[in-house]
Amino acid sequence: MTSVPVDRLVVALEERRAVLIDVIRRARREITLSLFRCNDEEIFDELAAATARGVDVDVLVTSRSKGGPRRRQKLWDGLERTGASVHAYSDPVVKYHAKYLLADEGPAVVASLNFTKKCFRKTCDAIVVTHDPAVVSGLRRLMAADRDRQPIPADLSPRLIVGPEHARRQFTSVIEQARTSIRLIDAKLSDPELIYSANRVAGLKSHGKIMVIDDRLLVVGSMALSAMSLDFRREVSIVVEEPSAIAEALQLFASADAPAPEPPSAGGETADGTLS
Repeated sequence: MTSVPVDRLVVALEERRAVLIDVIRRARREITLSLFRCNDEEIFDELAAATARGVDVDVLVTSRSKGGPRRRQKLWDGLERTGASVHAYSDPVVKYHAKYLLADEGPAVVASLNFTKKCFRKTCDAIVVTHDPAVVSGLRRLMAADRDRQPIPADLSPRLIVGPEHARRQFTSVIEQARTSIRLIDAKLSDPELIYSANRVAGLKSHGKIMVIDDRLLVVGSMALSAMSLDFRREVSIVVEEPSAIAEALQLFASADAPAPEPPSAGGETADGTLS
């Protein structure tokens, strides 16, 4: 029986884009992609290469975001040029903010970052890569439900924290397990019912949502501990118990107060003034 690779946590700036590209390149049949923002040409190029080799690329994007319809249309046009099938999440109340990627039957990627030049170069963010079949299947079914405007499946893996339907209850349950410590990176932390909020971590712009409970549970994803994120947005986070991934997260927290080098030069990139 083939063993399933363990979950992997990626936080290093130089690895983030490479990990996403590797997952896209390995796809042979289908790619399922949930996006809030993307302006990175290498990602677009890899999606185009995937469709060119016969991979079905299905993308779900937000229909509401800061920057107005022109920015959203630019994203839509860029994705359509790759040959992907693009769908807009159009719930009148719930804003779409989930960030994940699936290739075939795995792996799945759950991210706190946008697929943008800024998040690849300047932010404190994280990516979880998992081959867990229940997570892969759950994300695929969640995508199908959101794309087709159906209720989310009731039997998703408990490792997936999905908002707004279950976010507050699931996060409360995770936090209530803490006995010794809660480590948290969340620039938008504001919910009074749930629990460190800083603008910069280890010299990088604080953007990702990363939590470690008792050095044994790790939570990573798009979901902030704020009322807006918990109660009014489609968000996805993942719970991780793999010791090597937790050790990577603890190293990130240990480096938070250490001097850090300046982020790599933007090299003339167009400013992306909004992080979400």
